[in-house]
Amino acid sequence: MYLHGGGYVSCSAATHRPITAALARLSGCRVFSLDYRLAPEHRFPAALDDAVAAYQWLLGQGLLASAISLAGDSAGGGLLLGLLLRARDSGLPLPACAVCFSAWTDLAGTGASVRSNDGRCAMFHAENIAEFAAAYLGGASPFDPYASPAHADLSGLPPLLLQVGSTELLLDDSRRVHDKVQETKGISQLKIYDDLAHCWQMLDGVVPEAHDALRQAAAFIRGHVEVGANDTASFIREGRPPPFE
Repeated sequence: MYLHGGGYVSCSAATHRPITAALARLSGCRVFSLDYRLAPEHRFPAALDDAVAAYQWLLGQGLLASAISLAGDSAGGGLLLGLLLRARDSGLPLPACAVCFSAWTDLAGTGASVRSNDGRCAMFHAENIAEFAAAYLGGASPFDPYASPAHADLSGLPPLLLQVGSTELLLDDSRRVHDKVQETKGISQLKIYDDLAHCWQMLDGVVPEAHDALRQAAAFIRGHVEVGANDTASFIREGRPPPFE
């Protein structure tokens, strides 16, 4: 299940096909990419509500949670973590693993890299964090843990893989999530790529590091998704039609 980025205000499942198609090809998994509602017309928690509803729908089709992995980039990476927190707190079964590409996990913009990498990031300036956050949050707090998972209790989550660039404003958004998960004895892998633009994984076929990152993500997914538990688990890896088609 893939959650696209775009600052909660733009992009779609279609715009992120360079990533989702590559993940499908490299992992051998079918990919469900969600067009969640966007701000400012639909503010927090609309996107999170949509993500939770989509995950519940997948479970309702007979899929085991252990046969599902989550992935997302930028705002979608933060949304993915919010979905995991909601699922954990409401007693839903958690997916096998999750992959975050350049995740935006702190809408308050309190990470040190927001300042130290300002002017080094090819995508954003520091003031953009507050602008995008305001469009999505409206009157909600940027410290709400479901909107800003960097400020949440991150215990009890499935294994995470976080990829981020060394010059990104959001570098510490991934570092802090990684550190907090490890502090709870959870499983988290953090891969920092040198001098790459925000969400460089979109450039598969153009930038060699994009293909490397996607191959790493696909291997992580294959290493955690449970195969053979039942027919709905095995079709993901074998490429057979799922039961809801």
